[in-house]
Amino acid sequence: MLRVAVDWLVYTVLRLPPEARWAEAVAFFLYDSVKILLLLFGMIAAIGFLRTWLPHEKVKGWIGKKKGWGNFFASLFGAVTPFCSCSSIPLFLSFIKAGIPLGITFSFLITSPLINEYLVVLMLGFFGWKITLAYILSGMAIGIACGVILGKMKLEVHLVEDMLPQGSSELQSAAYSGLKSRIAFGFREALLILKKLWVWILVGVGIGALIHNYVPEQTIHGIIAKTGYFSVPIATLLGVPLYGSCAAIIPVAVVLFQKGVPLGTALSFMMAVSALSLPEAVMLRRAMKLPLIAIFFGITALGIVFTGYLFNFLQTFLV
Repeated sequence: MLRVAVDWLVYTVLRLPPEARWAEAVAFFLYDSVKILLLLFGMIAAIGFLRTWLPHEKVKGWIGKKKGWGNFFASLFGAVTPFCSCSSIPLFLSFIKAGIPLGITFSFLITSPLINEYLVVLMLGFFGWKITLAYILSGMAIGIACGVILGKMKLEVHLVEDMLPQGSSELQSAAYSGLKSRIAFGFREALLILKKLWVWILVGVGIGALIHNYVPEQTIHGIIAKTGYFSVPIATLLGVPLYGSCAAIIPVAVVLFQKGVPLGTALSFMMAVSALSLPEAVMLRRAMKLPLIAIFFGITALGIVFTGYLFNFLQTFLV
């Protein structure tokens, strides 16, 4: 519905030429900006509402008793949410505000864009069930392992202070007399965070719109096809600056594979585009300091590279 409304505004009301790349970039920018802002507001308001019954101390206490299962459940939840890397950020921020440990929130942030129901259906059609199942398991493994590693590094000091849960916040001190006051808290929480993030979101989506519409796929194909044994890390590095959902990048991975690029190399490119992107880094800058963003991207990229080489090794058994 939103996509139709944006197309109507851009091509019917504003009369921008549909064949022009810059017009497509405008449509992409408007659609993703509105989608992410609405998602950010709705998710944070909903979680803020729920938090009036479940303060963050209780959340942290419950997760602390799971002895390592928190990362698994966060990754599993990420696998069933149909979000791209930028759309996953609202829930990620809500989890941080709720006091959920940072490593567990990273497990969600990494897995969510890598796996969703649309991707599973498309991969089944393009690659078959064996590769699809292996991809799902590897995507969750990356999310769990990287989340555990990041959690053990005690990186909370690199979060921006005003994005952290406050021990004496309204959530802990207020007495909620009814449903209306709880809903009001959720809305206030969402508006407060939205005011902090909206500029970063627009900048990030703007960068994504330019990359999405102006980076030629032929150039990527040529570079990856000629890099030999180093194709996996190069494919991963090429994928990081780009922006798109995993479902949207599947056709590119299929073309790479059909042209003789090893399976793991094609999938590592797809994973990097989906889980890591320059617009995502711009948006995360409002909540994280640069060292944490660099560590997050670096560890996740290493996980993708390892998985790419593993898929190349297992290609004979999967195809």
